[in-house]
Amino acid sequence: MGSMDGRVALVTGASRGIGQYIAERFAAEGAALALVARTVTPGASALPGSLEEVVERIRAKGGRAEAVPADLTDPADVETIVERAEATLGPVDTLVNNAGVNFYGPALEIPPRRYALMFQMMVHTPFRLCQLAVPGMVERGRGWVLNITSKQARHPLGPPYPDWASDGCTPYGMCKAALDRLTTGLAAEVHGSGVNVNALGTSGLVMTPGVAVVSPHTPDTAPVEDDDAMATAALELCGAPPGTGTGRIGYSMELLGRPFPEGPWSLAATF
Repeated sequence: MGSMDGRVALVTGASRGIGQYIAERFAAEGAALALVARTVTPGASALPGSLEEVVERIRAKGGRAEAVPADLTDPADVETIVERAEATLGPVDTLVNNAGVNFYGPALEIPPRRYALMFQMMVHTPFRLCQLAVPGMVERGRGWVLNITSKQARHPLGPPYPDWASDGCTPYGMCKAALDRLTTGLAAEVHGSGVNVNALGTSGLVMTPGVAVVSPHTPDTAPVEDDDAMATAALELCGAPPGTGTGRIGYSMELLGRPFPEGPWSLAATF
C-alpha cells in the first residue's frame, strides 16, 4: 500500500531529470503514471533518457506506467495529451507541469524563436493542460496540480545587483514568474473544490542531463541539493488531503526543512 494508491498522475518532461524522479517516486507510492515527453526511445535524443526506459523501470518494480509521446511546443499535440492519458489509465487526478527549457544569454540577444519556444513549453502548455485536466478534478471533488517553478522568477533587488541577476536567465525567469501567477491564481479560483494547486522549485543545483549540458552553474559555484529532494517534496505537496495545503510556492530543501552544505556560493540564489 502506498500513499498514492488509486491515483493517476500525468507528468510532463518525464523522460529524464526531475520529471523522471517525480514519476518514479509517485509510481513507488502506488500511482499509475502517464509519462509525457518527446523522446520515446533510447538514443533518440542527444541527452540520455527516454520514455521507454522510465516505463520499463516503473513496470519492473511492479508499477503501472504508460508513455504519452508529445511535443510540448506543438499546441496540436498538447490538445491530445489528457485525452490519451485518460483513455489508457482513467481520469487524471494529479498533474505535474515539469517540462522546461532554458536558452541562456542576455535578454536583448535571445532570438525570437527561442523566446517563443520557452513561453510555449513553460507557460502556454501548462496553462492549457490545466484547462484540460482541472475541470474533471473539480467535478470529482479532488485533484492535485504541481507546477515546477524556479527561484529565477523572483525579482533581483538592486542596484547593486547580485551575481545571479546577470547570468542570462531573464526570459526563463519571466516564464517561471508567469507559472507562479498561474499557480496562485488557479488555487484561488478553485479553492473549496477539493483541488490543490502548488508550485515547487529546486533549492539548489540538480545535475540533470539538461543542466549538465547547458547551465553555467556547477557544483563549484552553487550548492547541490539532495538527490531525492524534489521527488520527496513533490510527494509531500501532492500527498496533502484534497482541499488542503494549496496556493503555495515552495522550494525543495526549505520545504523539507533540510540544511544546505556550507560553501562560498556566489550564485546560491539562482535556482
